[in-house]
Amino acid sequence: MQETTFAITGEYIELIKLLKAIGMAEHGAAAKQMVSDGIVYLNHQKESRFRAKLRKNDVVTVNNHQITIQ
Repeated sequence: MQETTFAITGEYIELIKLLKAIGMAEHGAAAKQMVSDGIVYLNHQKESRFRAKLRKNDVVTVNNHQITIQ
């Protein structure tokens, strides 16, 4: 599994914005499609909210890629 950390500067980042920021999705529609397809997990639970607020220590998993929010 590939592991990445992503540092946020504010209180949170929205899920689809994170997927775009790390390059997993080219644009918002692609990020939304990933969530709709059921391949995005937040803290080991399937996530269906496009704009889920990710905070420090949250873990997002997409396929074999794990992103830890810092």
